[in-house]
Amino acid sequence: MNAKEMAGLIEAVERRPGRVFAAFLALHAAVWTALPALLYFNLPLDVIEAMTYGREWQLGYDKLPPLPWYLAEIAWRATGLDASLYALSQAAVIVTFIAVWLTARPLVGALGALASVLIIDGMHYLNLSAVKFNHNVIEMPLWALAGFALHAALRRGQVRYWILLGVAVGLGWWAKYFVVILAAPLALFLLADPDARRSLARPGPWIAALVALAVMAPNLYWLVEHGTQPFGYAEARAAAPSGALDHLVHPFGFIGAQALYLLPALLIALPLFLPAVKPAPRPAIDGFDRRILTLLAVGPGATLFAFSLVTGRATNAMWGFPLWLFLGLWMVAFAPAALERARLVRLGTAWAVVFAIFIAAFCADYLVLPYFDHRYRAAFFPGDRLSAAITQRYAEATGAKPAYIIASMWDGGNVAHYSAQRPQPRVLVDAAPAHAPWIDLADLRARGAVLVWTDRDPRMIPPYLAAAAPGAKIGAPFDLPYHRGDGTVHVGWAILPPRAP
Repeated sequence: MNAKEMAGLIEAVERRPGRVFAAFLALHAAVWTALPALLYFNLPLDVIEAMTYGREWQLGYDKLPPLPWYLAEIAWRATGLDASLYALSQAAVIVTFIAVWLTARPLVGALGALASVLIIDGMHYLNLSAVKFNHNVIEMPLWALAGFALHAALRRGQVRYWILLGVAVGLGWWAKYFVVILAAPLALFLLADPDARRSLARPGPWIAALVALAVMAPNLYWLVEHGTQPFGYAEARAAAPSGALDHLVHPFGFIGAQALYLLPALLIALPLFLPAVKPAPRPAIDGFDRRILTLLAVGPGATLFAFSLVTGRATNAMWGFPLWLFLGLWMVAFAPAALERARLVRLGTAWAVVFAIFIAAFCADYLVLPYFDHRYRAAFFPGDRLSAAITQRYAEATGAKPAYIIASMWDGGNVAHYSAQRPQPRVLVDAAPAHAPWIDLADLRARGAVLVWTDRDPRMIPPYLAAAAPGAKIGAPFDLPYHRGDGTVHVGWAILPPRAP
């Protein structure tokens, strides 16, 4: 692109930043939907899990709340296409960008809002890692909407924004119980900040709290009825400290990992600060706005850091998905110089380079590296072939198609999802009724089931499967090649014959 064309492009951005933002959204959604749709042969682990649990339509599950699993099931039932699940991820990301844009525009203008969005697109959470629809992905738009609603409610005082805040936090609970890391600093801010505290004298914050509780109520009821098993799963992910040193190692290790993940975003933002100049005239952002932005940008991250520091518990790097969504806006708002044309050009160029690198890295990971690193990739697992083979063998042995699968979530989920039969088989996850209490064990024994395993000796039924299916008859093991690379899946299977009436 020559200088004249570049100047014309920048002028168009300055005249119609809203259209440029819409073009950015379309490009982002198209690229990150198409890449996994073209390069993945098998749904990723988290999406197979969604397909396994979502069709059961429970108010709660033993691991995590059900909102993303509901949405995945709806998308797949509406289309019957695996690609719709990648598009669902991008829909969540697009809503996230829009919420940040809406928050930013009244504060830093349309160009500043565009820069805020381009900066956070440098985080892999919103591109490389967001292609796999899961709880981390769906919590991002809800956190961003909560941030937008809080700022709008505090600055405009309208009840509708407090209601939106309550809905966003309530749905955030259905998305992932991790939403407490957002709710806690928001509540503390309302209590501690002198300007925010004035709102407590009005009904808005209390309406937000009531709306959030109303939205959360069905899942809270389920937790009361079924115990706190999901919190045990979360506790296992945040391992207890093994010594006093973990009170430092765990929180600072988390911050170090987040700093590494944020590096591309920080490089995109660098033109806001370099070359350094004396502060230039810029849109006025008062102290209250700055405190709200600081809360949204670093409050949840600081809360998680403090939690790990005090308890010594481990953290997971992927918990960073929703923590930094307002970091780009915060940097634009606090940058010492105005976002004039030269800085916008450099920032946009840096974003384009990072965007291209992410695309190249994704393509290399699934087109080139499998022939060299021989690393396991779930996207190449032969789930469709496994399902067809198991269905055929079960039909040959029993004259029917399997109604139930007894297997790990991964093996059973693949057999069920890629099955051509309708309705699809149901999965007794990990052969544990506690993990799938919706399964009627009497009906399973009456109708029979197929046992499948790929992670152990295929010539012997694993003890955990045998305990759930006494009398199961093992079949001859077989191998299936991966869709790409030189991997092979060694399949063991057995049949629990239907019980005669």
